[in-house]
Amino acid sequence: MKAAAMIKKKICLLGAFAVGKTSLIERYVQSVFSDKYHATVGVKVDKKEIRVADQEVTLLIWDVQGEDEIQKINANYLRGSAGFFLVVDGTRRETVEVALEIAQRTVDAVGEIPLVVLLNKTDLEDEWELGADEMEKLSARGWLIARTSAKSGLGVEEAFQHLVVKILSS
Repeated sequence: MKAAAMIKKKICLLGAFAVGKTSLIERYVQSVFSDKYHATVGVKVDKKEIRVADQEVTLLIWDVQGEDEIQKINANYLRGSAGFFLVVDGTRRETVEVALEIAQRTVDAVGEIPLVVLLNKTDLEDEWELGADEMEKLSARGWLIARTSAKSGLGVEEAFQHLVVKILSS
């Protein structure tokens, strides 16, 4: 009997600069966290093999440079994506608006694909700026929202599992 072919899926982490995209990937792939900030230039690709619902899946995880007023995400990085994370920094309210803009441009570039919103930096909740208005802007879209901390690891593994399950069932 032939072994089932391994499934490969590309996922992207998108968001404003310094929201924790690289740290989330390092936590998920290598189980590490560094307090040092290193801006991603362009894109960095990591790989992780996982098992979901009795299927072997290879994730190609694209860490796309953060976006600001000057530097926008290159749509070419998004091509071929099976799903993506929109990462929001809970300590910076403006990252919600950036995420909403990125989501629209991503849909324009690659169509409707599964996404999960990550409210990152829950370890700094006493410094959070996100209120009911920002939460409503995100939840009104019907998106799955997960609270994560790259520092402690809270919710990171589960968020990746949720996205992969959504991808495999779409």
